[in-house]
Amino acid sequence: MTCYDYVKQFKKKFKGTVAWRLFQNAHVVDLHINPDEKILYAFAGQKNDSPLDFFETAAIAITNQRILLGRKRILFGYSLSSITPDLYNDMQIYEGIIWGKVVIDTVKEVITISNLSKESLIEIETQISSFMMKAKQKYPHDREHENKH
Repeated sequence: MTCYDYVKQFKKKFKGTVAWRLFQNAHVVDLHINPDEKILYAFAGQKNDSPLDFFETAAIAITNQRILLGRKRILFGYSLSSITPDLYNDMQIYEGIIWGKVVIDTVKEVITISNLSKESLIEIETQISSFMMKAKQKYPHDREHENKH
């Protein structure tokens, strides 16, 4: 299945999520999937912190190796962010009156996905948390200690 297939399923299940141009945004993720990588879950939302900004839709895919955020720009070009388990710090979930948002804290930046259907928040949190808990076990907990030996 492509990222678009997953995003389309998500949007159909959680109709209250504000997301546009799903095919174009998901295609950015599909371009960067490695041959040995498999999409486990994907969703779409606005890559910003403003509930009033509806023009920064991104497709977010959890693969067996990382989290990818793809966003096709309206005129030309695209942007892609990759979050590997070693760069992931934490995640917060916020539920508002109409929509919810997911805030992913990484070593380098804080990424906010907003305008998500409130009903989708538990599913998204479960998918990201489950993946990260499993994936982080593969990384050494104390790098300084390991470097000394």
